[in-house]
Amino acid sequence: MPERVFIEGGVPLRGEVTASGAKNSALPLMAASLLLPGELVLENVPGLRDVMTMRLLLEHLGVRCRGDNGTISLDASSADMWDAPYDLVKTMRASVLVLGPLVARFGHARVSQPGGCAIGARPINRHIKALEAMGAAVWLEHGYVVAQADRLKGAEIVFEAPTVTGTENIMMAAVLADGETTMINAAMEPEVADLAEALNAMGARVEGAGTGEIRVKGVSSLVPTTYSVMPDRIETGTYIAAAGITGGDVTILKCVPDHLKAVIERMEKAGIAVDKGKDWIRARGGGRTSAVDIITDPYPGFPTDMQAQFMALMTLSDGFSTVLETIFEQRFMHVPELCRMGADITLSERRAVIQGVESLSGAQVMATDLRASASLVLAGLGATEGVTEISRIYHLDRGYERLDEKLASLGGRIWRTGG
Repeated sequence: MPERVFIEGGVPLRGEVTASGAKNSALPLMAASLLLPGELVLENVPGLRDVMTMRLLLEHLGVRCRGDNGTISLDASSADMWDAPYDLVKTMRASVLVLGPLVARFGHARVSQPGGCAIGARPINRHIKALEAMGAAVWLEHGYVVAQADRLKGAEIVFEAPTVTGTENIMMAAVLADGETTMINAAMEPEVADLAEALNAMGARVEGAGTGEIRVKGVSSLVPTTYSVMPDRIETGTYIAAAGITGGDVTILKCVPDHLKAVIERMEKAGIAVDKGKDWIRARGGGRTSAVDIITDPYPGFPTDMQAQFMALMTLSDGFSTVLETIFEQRFMHVPELCRMGADITLSERRAVIQGVESLSGAQVMATDLRASASLVLAGLGATEGVTEISRIYHLDRGYERLDEKLASLGGRIWRTGG
């Protein structure tokens, strides 16, 4: 029987919870192991479905992977494959991150065009154009991207729009390229800066990560290192929303508040009290939240990965709020499911208008993508009658480590069955 999560809401969450390592940092860091003829040890790696998928892909490419429980060793000394097949790539878009490292180190790559959440078009044409500018021959072949280069050359890359995986892929390709590569309009997400810090620990020469202009001076080889994955800012933001929607009092430990400035600002405007220190956040909900508008934007704007969770919070707010999604054109698939629970949401292209309702009630709902699944969990926690039953929770397990267990430790009445 497929696993399901059940939630009986109406209970304020209280206590402390620790943020896991960031999925969106762990995956590119794992891909970076392909650049190194030696061992890369990663600490604070979250136990996620996507992490396991990346591990299987790296093992297919000949990387020796050892360890679990938060620490894994990746040794690509004997890597001897440069083909990333469809069966391993189809469920996770981040698989495309092996493209740059494979071309940079081995001169060849054949990577299936990626899959993942069905939240809209996420073309990799910007990756391809950048590799071509660096001297690679790139072509499409039966659903695969094939790239070849004796040695990549440094170049000036101007991205039409910021792309996180594109920036990360080209950054990794550039560290072993001949000469200097400059990326203009680069993504500024903290996960990009985390990757750059790890690469520099391996002997790379990357400057400017975290800004819109990144410069990479190529080196001949990298050296083994140990690196700790940064905390997950989206998981952290989800706990803040959980405190708000339940009227609870939750402290998130081992997080980075500076990575969540846009989220915290909107949460505070909604009426959630947020206190923070260097590596912790305390979120306290009190009564109903106020309606607040959001517009998703690349970092440092409001993250698209928090849009669904914030919308769940707004379903129980006082007044009308609007959500404008500027990143992905199909990232409102959670709306019909929230409406099954009593939410009042009207869609018009990329805009959602939410009229806060008095209460939500439990219902049978279906997760349609990773962050949509989190929004349904939040709605279930905030529902004051009935039991919410969420199916297709493999989406949840792609990006949240033991979310149900962590919420239960805060007093949430949440459990899973099946499997």
